[in-house]
Amino acid sequence: MGDLTNSDFYAKNQRNEANHAGEFGCTLEELRSLMELRSTEAVVKIQEDYGDTEGLCRRLKTSPTEGLPGIAADLDKRKEVYGQNFIPPKKPKTFLQLVWEALQDVTLIILEIAAIISLGLSFYKPPGEGIEACGTVAAGAEDEGEAEAGWIEGAAILLSVFCVVIVTAFNDWSKEKQFRGLQSRIEQEQKFTIVRGGQVIQTPVAEIVVGDIAQIKYGDLLPADGVLIQGNDLKIDESSLTGESDHVRKSADKDPMLLSGTHVMEGSGRMVVTAVGVNSQTGIIFTLLGAGGEEEEKKEKKVKKQDGAAAMEMQPLKSDEGGDGDEKEKKKTNMPKKEKSVLQGKLTKLAVQIGKAGLVMSAITVIILVLYFAIENFVIQKKQWLPECTPVYIQYFVKFFIIGVTVLVVAVPEGLPLAVTISLAYSVKKMMKDNNLVRHLDACETMGNATAICSDKTGTLTTNRMTVVQAYFGDVHYKEIPDPNSLSAKSLDILVNAISINSAYTSKILPADKDGGLPRQVGNKTECGLLGFVLDLKRDYQPVRKKIPEENLYKVYTFNSVRKSMSTVIKQPDGSFTLYSKGASEIVLKKCSRILNAAGETRIFRPRDRDEIIKKVIEPMASDGLRTICIAYRDFPGNPEPQWDNENDIVADLTAICVVGIEDPVRPEVPDAIRKCQRAGITVRMVTGDNINTARAIAIKCGIIHPGEDFLCIDGKEFNRRIRNEKGEIEQERIDKIWPKLRVLARSSPTDKHTLVKGIIDSTLVEQRQVVAVTGDGTNDGPALKKADVGFAMGIAGTDVAKEASDIILTDDNFSSIVKAVMWGRNVYDSISKFLQFQLTVNVVAVIVAFTGACITQDSPLKAVQMLWVNLIMDTFASLALATEPPTESLLMRKPYGRNKPLISRTMMKNILGHGVYQLTIIFTLLFVGESIFNIDSGRNAPLHSPPSEHYTIIFNTFVMMQLFNEINARKIHGERNVFDGIFRNPIFCSIVVGTFAIQIVIVQFGGKPFSCSPLDIDKWMWCVFLGLGELLWGQVISTIPTSRLKFLKEAGQLTHKDEMPEEEMNEDNEEIDHAERELRRGQILWFRGLNRIQTQIEVVNTFKSGTSFQGALRRQSSTTSQHQDVTNISSPSHVSLSNALSSPTSTTAAAAGRECEFSMCDSAMPPILESTTLCFLKCLHSLT
Repeated sequence: MGDLTNSDFYAKNQRNEANHAGEFGCTLEELRSLMELRSTEAVVKIQEDYGDTEGLCRRLKTSPTEGLPGIAADLDKRKEVYGQNFIPPKKPKTFLQLVWEALQDVTLIILEIAAIISLGLSFYKPPGEGIEACGTVAAGAEDEGEAEAGWIEGAAILLSVFCVVIVTAFNDWSKEKQFRGLQSRIEQEQKFTIVRGGQVIQTPVAEIVVGDIAQIKYGDLLPADGVLIQGNDLKIDESSLTGESDHVRKSADKDPMLLSGTHVMEGSGRMVVTAVGVNSQTGIIFTLLGAGGEEEEKKEKKVKKQDGAAAMEMQPLKSDEGGDGDEKEKKKTNMPKKEKSVLQGKLTKLAVQIGKAGLVMSAITVIILVLYFAIENFVIQKKQWLPECTPVYIQYFVKFFIIGVTVLVVAVPEGLPLAVTISLAYSVKKMMKDNNLVRHLDACETMGNATAICSDKTGTLTTNRMTVVQAYFGDVHYKEIPDPNSLSAKSLDILVNAISINSAYTSKILPADKDGGLPRQVGNKTECGLLGFVLDLKRDYQPVRKKIPEENLYKVYTFNSVRKSMSTVIKQPDGSFTLYSKGASEIVLKKCSRILNAAGETRIFRPRDRDEIIKKVIEPMASDGLRTICIAYRDFPGNPEPQWDNENDIVADLTAICVVGIEDPVRPEVPDAIRKCQRAGITVRMVTGDNINTARAIAIKCGIIHPGEDFLCIDGKEFNRRIRNEKGEIEQERIDKIWPKLRVLARSSPTDKHTLVKGIIDSTLVEQRQVVAVTGDGTNDGPALKKADVGFAMGIAGTDVAKEASDIILTDDNFSSIVKAVMWGRNVYDSISKFLQFQLTVNVVAVIVAFTGACITQDSPLKAVQMLWVNLIMDTFASLALATEPPTESLLMRKPYGRNKPLISRTMMKNILGHGVYQLTIIFTLLFVGESIFNIDSGRNAPLHSPPSEHYTIIFNTFVMMQLFNEINARKIHGERNVFDGIFRNPIFCSIVVGTFAIQIVIVQFGGKPFSCSPLDIDKWMWCVFLGLGELLWGQVISTIPTSRLKFLKEAGQLTHKDEMPEEEMNEDNEEIDHAERELRRGQILWFRGLNRIQTQIEVVNTFKSGTSFQGALRRQSSTTSQHQDVTNISSPSHVSLSNALSSPTSTTAAAAGRECEFSMCDSAMPPILESTTLCFLKCLHSLT
């Protein structure tokens, strides 16, 4: 199924429709055209064709109340006729495509070319080969057989390039496979509530068929197109399809059309599904995008290489169902939402620096070799350049070039992105077991830097199992559930009706799963608590609901964060109306003018009575950590009918029935988790919609605040008063006065949450920029989750909208899972640092050895093929071994590293240089006096094509042994003594070390000419291993030297403030850098592409300064813009016209206009390079439109 392209899938559906249209009363085409209509047009069309929505249901053979019967044959038939609720995913890249991509590596290409030239020359017998005059060139080829084997080096380089490519491609392939697995896991978890056979069930979104009756509620992401049958106060956010940000009010009689991929922002209702999968509005758009995808890809490849599976950005929640076609495309275009992840920023910077250094070293190596050869032959020996000797000289120059490229290969740490990817992918897999479903890879690593967590209370810190434990009823404050016989029967009836009717009918109490277990709460947990209260009073809510089914509710004012209450109106048999209301006690009590007394009669309720209740009932309940809810009602005459839209007048003048205190116990594991966070230097803040006293009581139970400490607990009103100036504008300085001490923010709105998160992130009060994690479950938490560095959504209680905006989903809604995420995040960071310490030691040593060897002996002691093997150990194997270390509790014993802390600390620099000194000493000793120590022939100054020497084999073997033992040293980066601690908990590490050792034996003993190795006897092997073991002893010596004494050591890989500029400012021009970040996570980019980027940026800057080739700049810009055209075609015609204008060859006028705007705006003041180019571009584009 997944292999079908979208267009094939569509065509197949068309054929099916023709065959089976007769079986149902509507064809697929009819329903498709119906769903294209909006508002009144749609209502008219439904009335003309079907009479009403019930008529439509009859034609689709479904019941508006009972739903489909749920018979398998019927469901299959519907899937056949109307299609499945599934959008075929894009095909994954084949292994060969990944191999081809890995081959695009610049360094590998240079090596391939050099190897091919070397191969070609080895088969070419130059006429001057035997001539004395050609100098030292032909001397020393001991026998014909060896001279014939000149091709081996070229072939061996090609073979090792092949190995590197296969390994890279395999890594990419397995990574893509892993992410597709994760993707399908996310999709399987996506369920939706539908009615089948009169039962309300949760079904996977892909199983929904045309004719299903779906129950929709606040926070849902609609999975299919449908027509509303019945709705309560329903508002939909259709911006994902239309681009309009205003919420659209839906009702069965005015605008019943509901579209997949849109979000329910308020209210609830039921719809009949009319289109699924590729036939839904989103699916149609997706099909169009899919068709244009082939051409797009060709364009994209020219502009930038893109990660086909879009694997890294985990995509929105669903990719196979109708819910998300255009969302997915939007995600792709708007990917750089957040700032670049901390680690990525530091790595990019470090990589570019290392890449530059490597480039310089390799260039110098080649130049010195060529000069030395030229001076030796043509100046000192005064040889003539004879035409017949040219091919021989060229062979030499190719050899020098290969040595130079080899130095570059070793200098450039291309294993770094691989290590990052492996480490992150491994962590993501393991985090799933810890109930963290990671949607965006870099969130995992950012979590390790977190300095603040803003957590919800309900469900995250508490168990989210609500039970009423206290009540104020009929002028009496009951500290436990009252005996129903002691209450007035009249009041009790009103209370039971108020709770049963004025709560979502999806909330209910079901029998326990196991004997002796607690009854199951389904739906909204607060409502379940109230329904449980009804059952505790020996009454039942079901008969009341049967008498007044949901479709008979006259008007519903659903709960939202502004109202903080919910009200429902019903029409009585005599034509009058009753409104029931429930909500936050202090808010509902303000609207009450009467209250029921002990006898069930109403009495006047004055403001002073209210103050007394707040003081004597609500505050004591709240300080016990209870959530207080007030329940009230009001009767209206039937004639004249009240103006229901005038909500402020309707929900007023109420009669209070009772106030209940609901307990939501703190999760037993939370206090310990919060202690761990505080010890790890992370501040936990509670942001809740609850009463300030309740919030404070829970915060004390959790350990967020301790009695007697100087911390702030304020509510939303006070928070806003303190952060806003006289004009009502938010000021950062005012936020800075509050947030360091703030621990509890109560009665907060989602806007307050967003303001707080933004305020902490933007604060310059502390030296380190704060890294903030936020938890959220509601639709309105979206902005705060997006703004935070890491957004956690609740897997159980969370709405689809919150999950969509998040980076990590907590599958168990538990705070202690966040602590595990912190541990994994820190572990990723440490794994990368371990790998860096190891990799850089090898790089420094290999580069210096190759460089000095080349300069002194005209040949690198480590041959190209050997270097590539070392590179393979260093990059692929070491990244696997060091990046898969499991985390330990000790990670939580230190403070966060922070955004500005260098990637390579002083201790690491000490280790790198210390081990470098040891390795260089050993290798140079072996190089210059090794032949006399071991009493063997010297390998120095060997002529071209001479056989491998034992001397150089010992150097190579010792070098590899030292790396192997140093890999064990690299397991600890904070100066710990015991490097073997926990080594057996990482089987991957052990097997890689043993495996590498085994392969090394094979290479040395049987590698022969291709690896330039001569077999060694047991004696020499023991010496090599002994010198390698010295690394472990030397490591102990290094850790004895106190780092504090070594003030001269520099740290590296540090982010300056400029590197942290928010994405929005660095927008278009930096899209390249951002793309690199995404590629960085793939194991195949080579570092000095960074140089390219810098050149491009400088070029753009120069363009702006000169103003000469603005058209070229525009054209470059337009190539980026053209990728986004298909998507923007849907939403914003004006943008398309602009991008078309930019892309068209005839945009000279635009260029001219641009030139004018460029002088007027950009030359005025040039801020730092990146900002200026980007901002100028945006201004110019703006003025062009």
